[in-house]
Amino acid sequence: MKKSITFLARLAERQRFGMKPGLDSIRSVLSALGNPERDSAALHIAGTNGKGSVAAMCESVLRCAGYPVGRYTSPHLISVNERFLVRGQPATDDALETAAREVEAAVRTVEKRENIELTYFECLTALAFVLFRNEGVKLAVIETGLGGRLDATNVVMPVVSVITRVGLDHCDWLGNSLGEIAREKAGIIKPGRPVVCGAMPGEARAVIQDCAAQRGALFMDAESLVSVTVSRRTLDGQTLHIATPEMDLPPLRLPLAGAFQAENAATAVAALEAVARCGLPVSETAVVEGLASVCWPGRFQLAVAAPPVIVDGAHNPDGARALVQSLKSCRVRNNVGLVAGFCGDKDAASFLRVLAPVVKRAWAVAVPNPRSLSADETAGLMREAGMRDVATSGALGAALTQAQAWATEGGGSVVICGSLFLAGAALSLLARR
Repeated sequence: MKKSITFLARLAERQRFGMKPGLDSIRSVLSALGNPERDSAALHIAGTNGKGSVAAMCESVLRCAGYPVGRYTSPHLISVNERFLVRGQPATDDALETAAREVEAAVRTVEKRENIELTYFECLTALAFVLFRNEGVKLAVIETGLGGRLDATNVVMPVVSVITRVGLDHCDWLGNSLGEIAREKAGIIKPGRPVVCGAMPGEARAVIQDCAAQRGALFMDAESLVSVTVSRRTLDGQTLHIATPEMDLPPLRLPLAGAFQAENAATAVAALEAVARCGLPVSETAVVEGLASVCWPGRFQLAVAAPPVIVDGAHNPDGARALVQSLKSCRVRNNVGLVAGFCGDKDAASFLRVLAPVVKRAWAVAVPNPRSLSADETAGLMREAGMRDVATSGALGAALTQAQAWATEGGGSVVICGSLFLAGAALSLLARR
């Protein structure tokens, strides 16, 4: 194992997937590194649901437009390299090794000098900026990790800020109402820089619009600026017609099937038009080609065709509602077998209550994460939500085997959800099979 990966593995163990809101530590490290975050223009994206999908769409289109683009997202599904996309490809081990050596030296110096301990995410964020500098990336699509105002990525001065749909998640950190959470997300808005607001509950939109006005930032409402019509949706994608005051695109096939992806496409297109107004032109051809070729695994992904196995990283009640809507729009209405597991900081009970009406049989598993609920705890929540045929499995592999056999026998479908960590483990296991 290369030194860089060893360094990141040590961080993952030492930093407990914990969170430490604030920008002082990351700023100190980036200063020691020569402020690599200033070497590329940024499209900065926050939100509760959809921000990763919007980041993937924007990166794909900007790359098709000919820009040397990088993308930084989290978490990864299988390999940490996935978090760092350079010109459309996950960062190589060699590139990570080179960047990580720089970051590790700076982290050790700053930690010793200031008597602090950087989190795993702060170190990865610094690594992303160093990697992009080393690789000649001039335009970076940056997704926040959690929140916005105090998120480690909020050191960038973006060309455009984007806020996708806000919901109740990470309430211990961000607040107990949509307005409070929206205010934290709106912390990425910078003075004089436009902000694109995706489809949003009214309470959240009002807060974001107010924050934009206070900072002299142009507020752009994607829902009113971009029209997206779905003419056909199947488990392997959907056909969209997208129109704005600036362009009217021909029908395109988006290889992301979730019903929520139409909303995300509208937000992405609005963001790309905002980028174009800032002097970085994006042609209609690039938009069509970029959306048609976007890759974003683990989000209502058809991982196996027969019987259908759908892997989705949904982990909060809004995500559950979007998942149910996607199942219905793809005509997956009966014989749904659920394989689910959750981290302990998620509202699993509310999530499962949303899914219960469409689930015929369920398997509870643990998530490959220290914060996981046990399989027994998840099974108990499944039963409380009204699911009647619930099994507890000691391992994801066994649950998948049983669920696929059940779906094959009864003409059903399998849905795996509850955590992106679980989605990654399922995709890895299914690929090996």
